Amino acid sequence: MATVSVHPAWLPTDVWRPIGSRRVRVDVSGTVREEVRAACANHGGALITSGHADLIFALDSADGDGYAITREPHATTVTSATHAGLLHGLFATVRLGEAAFTPAPPLRSRPAFARRMLDHWDNVDVHPVMGQVERGYAGGSLFWRAGEFRHDQLPRIRDYARLLASIGINAVALNNVNVHTTEAHLLTDRLDEIVLLSEIFRGYGIRVHLAVTFAAPMLLGGLDTADPLDPAVRAWWEVTLAQVYERIPDFGGVLVKADSEGRPGPFAYGRTHADGANMLAAALAPHGGVVHWRAFVYNHRQDWRDRGTDRARAAYDHFTPLDGAFADTVILQVKHGPMDFQPREPVSPVLAAMPGTRLALELQVTQEYTGQQKHVCYLAPMWAEVLGFRPRGAEGATIAGTVAEAVAVANTGDDPFWTGHPLAQANLYAFGRLAWDPTLTPAAILDEWLGLTFDAGDGLRAAFHAIMGESWRTYERYTAPLGVGFMVRPGHHYGPDVDGYEYTPWGTYHFADRDGVGVDRTVASGTGFAGCYPYPWSEVFESVTDTPDELLLFLHHVPYTHRLRSGRTVIQHIYDTHFAGVAEVERMRDLWRGLKPAGLLTPELYARVGELLDEQVRCAGEWRDQVNSYFLRKSGIADNRRRPIH
Repeated sequence: MATVSVHPAWLPTDVWRPIGSRRVRVDVSGTVREEVRAACANHGGALITSGHADLIFALDSADGDGYAITREPHATTVTSATHAGLLHGLFATVRLGEAAFTPAPPLRSRPAFARRMLDHWDNVDVHPVMGQVERGYAGGSLFWRAGEFRHDQLPRIRDYARLLASIGINAVALNNVNVHTTEAHLLTDRLDEIVLLSEIFRGYGIRVHLAVTFAAPMLLGGLDTADPLDPAVRAWWEVTLAQVYERIPDFGGVLVKADSEGRPGPFAYGRTHADGANMLAAALAPHGGVVHWRAFVYNHRQDWRDRGTDRARAAYDHFTPLDGAFADTVILQVKHGPMDFQPREPVSPVLAAMPGTRLALELQVTQEYTGQQKHVCYLAPMWAEVLGFRPRGAEGATIAGTVAEAVAVANTGDDPFWTGHPLAQANLYAFGRLAWDPTLTPAAILDEWLGLTFDAGDGLRAAFHAIMGESWRTYERYTAPLGVGFMVRPGHHYGPDVDGYEYTPWGTYHFADRDGVGVDRTVASGTGFAGCYPYPWSEVFESVTDTPDELLLFLHHVPYTHRLRSGRTVIQHIYDTHFAGVAEVERMRDLWRGLKPAGLLTPELYARVGELLDEQVRCAGEWRDQVNSYFLRKSGIADNRRRPIH
């Protein structure tokens, strides 16, 4: 792929022209003023302190980090109670463009979630299996390279903080949740690196957090235990975290993956997750920090012969008995689905089962199971479905109205396009916008991103919408069918391997045999997972006829001849959707080839997307052929349209 300069993403210079070509008054010092100063220098406007201003930024007495934009004939005024809110108002004005200066009713906006957080899975050392960034598909880390801090990247890290602030992100965890030995030292003798990063992010209203290992008192403090009830352990955490706050007064807190996939945790001492999390919360409490405690806990050494153990219900079984036991400054971070960021899963029942606990919804912007930023897969439609899901039925609260925070695993790195695939920038943009306002539609967010990134006219917008708008469902069609999940190559998780995990200890099974496929998770005859949901979904998921088709194989083991609502049998659906999915990707590639690089659609970006669409067509074809051939051989039932299956 061609070497290119760093792409500006959705903040190219021209998006600042409507602001930078006018007389602007900023009544506070700091980042807003400096951003306006730069815009005026680029576009001929003026940053003034007196006289008539076309645009005014000022603090007011309203609550929170929201903002108001008042558009009157003589001037536009942006106000907020905080510097961070004023910064969000600045970027909202950028999004409005010239419309910001057309008289209109006042625009008032407040974030749905007070904390909107991005988790980096960056390693300091290059991990022998996972590399510099675990599940990263956008080059190396912006922060570290082969064990060393990247001082040379500080200007780019500032640009990164600016991009995140522009979409409403206000917290970032800097390192991998799988904390290895070198990374553990970021809390102590490598804290200088975090201090530098916090200074950059602070300017854009973003607080830094660190992932820590539960075994830190042993690894770093020389203790012989990490028992959360041991006084020496508690004292070590209190002293260590106090030292962090001496250097970083606005340090956000810690992120913990414990008793999960081999990570140390409180189970080793006969303690609960609440014991472990509350110990850290007590150490952070004097400083205003919080604990993000991941609920991704399950048996990764499961016997595949054991159909009674169900990874899907592991988080529910571990954590719901502890509802109400966690401190107020503990946020239980729950993946959106009960398994592991699959293209299609039901919403995790944990999100509806812990009213006495602060919960964060965890999404994955990095495309571990959705094409690894080699495939176009616009994820906003999936996230919008999750956020809008009503666990207690049509009259109940949505997930967006239930959880306290939104968190996502980052998809960024030192790639010139930030996200590997240039179009994957839209996923990062969409997460930030949905975390601020979950009522935004995926199409509107995509349109907004296109307008900023490419200054796209109607023809270009239509092409991008045709390529990206349904790309998540297209990906779903040519991969694992009807919600059954996985079927990926073990380890790296790219490309098809239908039985790759079927006889492993990871709990990710489809149970296909000669008669049928799917996992029986009913109360009546299966693992009982369906009963983890409140009414009405417990009854919907219990019923093979009422379960939505797209989740059928996640919840039921059915014959290949079972008929879906479409009237097709399961086996024919598998054949049809896999052929259709590949045809859709080929159409996406043809649409791209029909475009011409011009303006912000640069030759380098055009070439990168073209190369990746070629790979997507190849990989989708491999998925189609492997999945269809596998199920033809298992079932012995031919495709009724007699298409080639191997």
